[in-house]
Amino acid sequence: METTVTPTADEQPPAPGDAERSPSVEALPSPDPLSQLQSRLDAASAKAAEYLDGWQRARADFANYRKRVEREQVDAYQNAAVAVLTRMLPVLDDLDLTLKNAPTAGEAAQWAAGVTLVRRKFVALLENENIKPIEAEGLPFDPNFHEAVVHEESTDHTAGHVVEVLRQGYKLGDRVLRPALVKVAK
Repeated sequence: METTVTPTADEQPPAPGDAERSPSVEALPSPDPLSQLQSRLDAASAKAAEYLDGWQRARADFANYRKRVEREQVDAYQNAAVAVLTRMLPVLDDLDLTLKNAPTAGEAAQWAAGVTLVRRKFVALLENENIKPIEAEGLPFDPNFHEAVVHEESTDHTAGHVVEVLRQGYKLGDRVLRPALVKVAK
């Protein structure tokens, strides 16, 4: 008995118009231009986000650097000004001592008036640099601003209060340049 084998649909030879459906061509996926464009867009978006993040970090780092440099410049200027002006404070002390015993009559009085003018200009210069005298007389003793050199009995002042300022103290903002030398009541 003779059996004939009929080919299945997969095994049948291609028909003359079916050349496009050959098994080797069907096995390869057809490229989808939309999916390729979407994957390229996703990759470009990820790279753009990475670049944006790097740029923002660099910009923030630069802004912080600029602020730090400006702060350091202000500090350097203040330190230089403080160094110079602190060395000038004894000159102001000498002017104050001179004017304590200033003559009130004759040519010497005119000379004392000139010294008073020089002192005013000097004090104005200090004030322009934000250097202010430390208030002390009659106030409670504060070791942050005052240096006690004498303790004395006083009926006019409460114990622990400044009786007299022996040498004026100065500060720049909250920074003490020189503490005030004071007498303190017992």
